[in-house]
Amino acid sequence: MMFSRATFYTTVNHIRDLPTHGGREVAFVGRSNAGKSSAINALANHVRLAYTSKTPGRTQHLNYFSLGNDRFIVDLPGYGYAKVPPEAKRHWEALLGEYLQHRQELCGLVVIMDIRHPLTDLDLAMLDWFSPTGKPVHILLTKSDKLSRQQATLTLNKVRAYLADNYPQCSVQIFSSLKKQGVEEAEAVIAGWLAD
Repeated sequence: MMFSRATFYTTVNHIRDLPTHGGREVAFVGRSNAGKSSAINALANHVRLAYTSKTPGRTQHLNYFSLGNDRFIVDLPGYGYAKVPPEAKRHWEALLGEYLQHRQELCGLVVIMDIRHPLTDLDLAMLDWFSPTGKPVHILLTKSDKLSRQQATLTLNKVRAYLADNYPQCSVQIFSSLKKQGVEEAEAVIAGWLAD
């Protein structure tokens, strides 16, 4: 699968520095510590591609990973909790807003949610923020290994029903970086977006 070819490409701290490649990109976003970097690493089958940290808010730039052929995955700063100075927070909120709402090359958004706390106010704010673009969203309910299969399925069904009523452009699945559960399903969705 193309994700195993992922290599670090560049880090962007200002909109003017976004790469001009004319290809397609899929962005990953999620609440701080929801398991975003781990999910990217699981998809890439790579231990240290995206930097995972016990400290929420470590990713404060847009980190680009190349999949070849002008296809990229972009690791965005986590939202919520980050213990960063207010001016740094304002800077990357502006960067994130500009990127998510106006980036032509962006063809879809993967939102990472901890399956034990899905659809938080911050998650819903992110979905509301991105909705006007009309681009698809795929939600990974991460850390599913922390729940029984029955609990995980129940949560998935609840989230799916809520999305169908409120965010029809969103799809959702169960995901565990630890158990590599859901990796193929996620890859198929993302590869479909990048192939168009």
